[in-house]
Amino acid sequence: MTPPEIALWLALRGNEEGLRFRKQHAAGPYVLDFYCAPARLAIEVDGEAHNRGDRPDRDVTRDAWLVEQDIRVPHYPAREMLANLNDVVRQITSVALQRRTSIES
Repeated sequence: MTPPEIALWLALRGNEEGLRFRKQHAAGPYVLDFYCAPARLAIEVDGEAHNRGDRPDRDVTRDAWLVEQDIRVPHYPAREMLANLNDVVRQITSVALQRRTSIES
């Protein structure tokens, strides 16, 4: 894991809402950076490598497959983890709580 991913992982593990996240979670042929199963929410941390070569096309293909599985996939730039980690965590937990509630209903 990269330093931004480690920072996010530590923050997600300690979230006050009790949401459980998995890191490096297998989903079909893909490995997700982070996943919250009850919310069907994948979190992707995009570093510079996501802009190179065929990676953008692979990301689009993966995200389309995940959407077909009813998994939402927000992307966050790696630099955002370092600059605004608390805001990112608040946003992620808010989305996860909303999705979990709507799935449970």
